[in-house]
Amino acid sequence: MLQANDQLWLDHVIGKITAKMDWVSEKSRHKIPYTTINGTHDDRSIDNPTGTAADGICWWTNGFWGGMMWLMYHETGQEKYKEIANNSEEKLDECFRQYYGLHHDVGFMWLPTSVANYKVTKNPESRKRALHAANLLAGRFNLAGGFIRAWNDLPEGDTRGWAIIDCMFNIPLLYWATEETGDPRFQQIAMKHADTSMEAFVRPDGSVNHIVEFDPFQGGVVKTYGGQGYEEGSSWTRGQTWALYGFMMSYIHTGKEEYLNTAKRIAHYFIANIPDSGIIPIDFRQPKEPAYEDSTAAAIAACGLIEMAKAVGQHEKDLYLNPALKLLKTLDESRSDWTKDSDCILINGSAAYHNPNRHTAIIYGDYYFMEAVFKLKGNDLYLW
Repeated sequence: MLQANDQLWLDHVIGKITAKMDWVSEKSRHKIPYTTINGTHDDRSIDNPTGTAADGICWWTNGFWGGMMWLMYHETGQEKYKEIANNSEEKLDECFRQYYGLHHDVGFMWLPTSVANYKVTKNPESRKRALHAANLLAGRFNLAGGFIRAWNDLPEGDTRGWAIIDCMFNIPLLYWATEETGDPRFQQIAMKHADTSMEAFVRPDGSVNHIVEFDPFQGGVVKTYGGQGYEEGSSWTRGQTWALYGFMMSYIHTGKEEYLNTAKRIAHYFIANIPDSGIIPIDFRQPKEPAYEDSTAAAIAACGLIEMAKAVGQHEKDLYLNPALKLLKTLDESRSDWTKDSDCILINGSAAYHNPNRHTAIIYGDYYFMEAVFKLKGNDLYLW
């Protein structure tokens, strides 16, 4: 799949990932990290920055550390990674007890942990956890609007009709539940949400909305919001990647060609907007200055583009593989910290354009960077 020089680069970066995760995993063995503080992983399993249920142990990114450990276990076979992943997964049981902190992001939380564990070990407790999470996600489906509700009540106002593009990464939990149990209702909900997202989120040029508000009683679009991007109607890059890779996930699980074609349209828009530098901004339509960027969007995009290269004919592969390589090499060479000064790998991740805490380490940046690199190797553990 790769040219000789690309293979040499891949082998080198896998070596760097393996070396870094060897010591980071031991240092953060008992944590569930989100970011770093002075270079050291924080711990969302005990920290709760705002005091709300969703910001501590129920924080939406709390599955990624376990996912990284499963990737490393698959790559190295070292038992310590499985042990750390198991510990992380067991801590998330507290979320089921609390309940109120959970929303549509249960896919992000239990796909890289419990579903991964069950795929690798057939642990019956992991299967139980994952099916419990799938039922919680299915329970958020709005029949009138054909969408899965995003967050719970927020200070911003009435969010009963809100859905967000990120949920394309949560619905693979529903596909898995149908594949595991044979019960079609999970996949039916997932596909209906994906179909609604094609119509309401993806614009003709391949850019996407972040938040769409539907009438929760009658259905139909009420309005769109800029969300974590620059403004309404702009192009939040991580949202582009949730859509690009997300529709590929739906295609992988269902074989529905319309999902693949939608992913291609989004990918073509994304590829056309990659700067020569390979550095991805927070929003493709943000002002040139200040030059805010988001390394996590580059890593997620690379994952989706590699999956797309696998799915298309030989004559199309390079269209998607080459930009993925450009993104990953840029991250490796200029947006990674391979030293012991930081527990995270990627630098300059940004959760949102208008969030002042930009250009930080974010755990899902590391996860997707690792996932993309292992995809290139060709024997990756697919967790979605």
